[in-house]
Amino acid sequence: MSELLYYDLKDAAGVVPSLATQVCRELGRRIVAGHLREGELIDDENRLCERFGVSKSVIREAVKLLVGKGMLEVRRGHGTRVRRRASWNLLDDDVLAWHQGFEPRSDFLRQLMDVRQVIEPNAAAWAARSATEAQIAAVRLAQANMEGAPSVQDFVVADAQFHRAVLRAANNEVLMAMEGVIFSSLLSSIRLTNADPRDNKRSVPLHRKVLNAIEARDAEAASNAMKEHLEDTRARLAGALSAKDTKGGHRHLRDRT
Repeated sequence: MSELLYYDLKDAAGVVPSLATQVCRELGRRIVAGHLREGELIDDENRLCERFGVSKSVIREAVKLLVGKGMLEVRRGHGTRVRRRASWNLLDDDVLAWHQGFEPRSDFLRQLMDVRQVIEPNAAAWAARSATEAQIAAVRLAQANMEGAPSVQDFVVADAQFHRAVLRAANNEVLMAMEGVIFSSLLSSIRLTNADPRDNKRSVPLHRKVLNAIEARDAEAASNAMKEHLEDTRARLAGALSAKDTKGGHRHLRDRT
């Protein structure tokens, strides 16, 4: 659900992807999930053709797409190898979307949260200064949808739309190029922090404070309200990640006994 929601939030074209794009996405997901490890050679063209039931030209195009995303490197005579994560284009929309299909890495989630805390308070302040009435109405609608969400999934959608509306209301083209980071962080972290519906009720008033400040055209209050909201999110995320990491450590210990 989260990967599809990510593409929806980015207003991705609804056309059916080409065969090369489909193969690219499948290989990309496996790389992000760690099934194809950094430094590891992937299957040769013939085996990939058999696995996916496509021609060599399709495989070559799919590999070319992943090379462009920094995830694969092709060495003539040596095969095609998965590149180190540090070489990946982590801001690429597909790469960010593929992270949604798997349990998020704790360090990556923390880094995404760091970026949100830099970007979103400023976005809220700029929205308070420059948003059109239509843009404020979009923030207001998302807030209403959060408050009336009948399920956790509906709440997640409304929450993501709230943050998208604030970003777009800032009317900053450079900032808009960063919205994928916000969506990826939000969708990944909310799976950990909002699994309990009671957490939804806790975060609704914090979102409302952001909306009220933007409606009042109070840039400082909007920035502070967003900071308060993100600090709460960070605290809940830290607790969820600590529990997840502890559980994972216990599991690894059991595996060794």
